[in-house]
Amino acid sequence: MKPPPFTYHRPATVEEAARVLAELVERGDEAKVLAGGQSLVPLLNFRLAQPEHLVDVNRVAGLDALTAGPEGVVAGALVRTARLLRDPSVAAAHPLLVEATGWIAHGVIRNRGTVGGSLAHADPAAELPAVLALLDGSVEVVAWRDGSLVRRRIGAAELFEGPLMTCLAPDELLVSATFPPLAARSAGTVEELARRHGDYALAGVILTVTVDPGGTPVSGRAAYLSCAPTPLVLDLSPALADGDGGIYDLVAAALDPTDDIHATGEYRRHLAATLTVRGVAKALARARSADAASAEVTA
Repeated sequence: MKPPPFTYHRPATVEEAARVLAELVERGDEAKVLAGGQSLVPLLNFRLAQPEHLVDVNRVAGLDALTAGPEGVVAGALVRTARLLRDPSVAAAHPLLVEATGWIAHGVIRNRGTVGGSLAHADPAAELPAVLALLDGSVEVVAWRDGSLVRRRIGAAELFEGPLMTCLAPDELLVSATFPPLAARSAGTVEELARRHGDYALAGVILTVTVDPGGTPVSGRAAYLSCAPTPLVLDLSPALADGDGGIYDLVAAALDPTDDIHATGEYRRHLAATLTVRGVAKALARARSADAASAEVTA
């Protein structure tokens, strides 16, 4: 398979990239932004996407910035997912983000795939959109309008509109993503099941649990993969006191996955609820352990 013909653009700055997009959109031409290409290139090769222009942002200065600390993780659009896995500052600041990133496909894909590309692609089976939604994270986008660079911040709840659909305007470029930290006395985990290692999950959940000083769970939150058109986020708090059965019933009642060639919707519902029960137990153990270790240090 070969991609359809297109005009290739290679801007060197954010401003130049935004101006190119603005000019193309104003002209009525269809353009796609090329970052890691791990989703876009297959679509081009299968002729499922046939843009007239490709705007390659791989050499745009500053889009590979990565910072991590008590305020969370801010990743530029060009940060490769493999870098999230191996950066010690990210591991220290956000273990859940690192754990979720480890589930993304294979090493070869992570070496090229980017944070911004994954979020802009908005695959409901992908890990990074689910993490962003779970944490109420946000992205920063820019556009060239009225002769200047305009920036806006979009929360995850607004960003994802459907499968492979976001609220980004055709002339907007995603430049960074912010993943907020977990609350105090909180921990998270990731549970997925796929037919083969590295495949998209038949169903998956990324969740967090918060405990009180005595170790009793007080709140929980979960985001689901492959179960809805967008990363579906559920509040688990009402069911935490009811144990495994209550958690299972809450999730099973809330999810309504569709059938496809890989699994029935009913199987996905059962799988997602079962994975949630398993994940809550693991996250609770982590939260209690971390809180106990913190108490010992304080003492």
